[in-house]
Amino acid sequence: MTAASGAEVAFPASAAAQTASTSQTASTGQAASPAGAASASGQSGAAVLDGSAQPLTLASYRRHLRPRQIAWRMLRRRGWSPDYQYPYLNRLWKRESGWNVHAENPYSGAYGIPQAVPGSKMSSAGPNWQDSARTQIRWGLRYIRARYNSPRRAWLHSQSYGWY
Repeated sequence: MTAASGAEVAFPASAAAQTASTSQTASTGQAASPAGAASASGQSGAAVLDGSAQPLTLASYRRHLRPRQIAWRMLRRRGWSPDYQYPYLNRLWKRESGWNVHAENPYSGAYGIPQAVPGSKMSSAGPNWQDSARTQIRWGLRYIRARYNSPRRAWLHSQSYGWY
């Protein structure tokens, strides 16, 4: 099944558990799901984002992922262990931009989550670089791989020199 098919997708509990918050709700004892993606009833079937009766498609589920969730998944696809590399990437981009897609440094012209200088460089990762966390993260991880080989090394460089 492709994301473009628009077919209804049921997300198994294990998929929700991978990205779910570790906090427990007091009333149900169930883990909170990422971005409210799973229904609170705990029933199997299609996940619902906003409490409406509309089924969640794979494409709409991907659109509602938060930037940190996107990065976690992209790390895995690029062959890095998210358990090991994500904490370094999180520290790095939290300090650089606060994970804000529209973060801008008026002094250097750096833009976006990875703080690319100039921001237009990110157009090599997609045409929607100004507004898309997915495009910015894709570009940022390519940059880190090419220059530092890993988020850990990028973080260590940033710690030593104040920039990456």
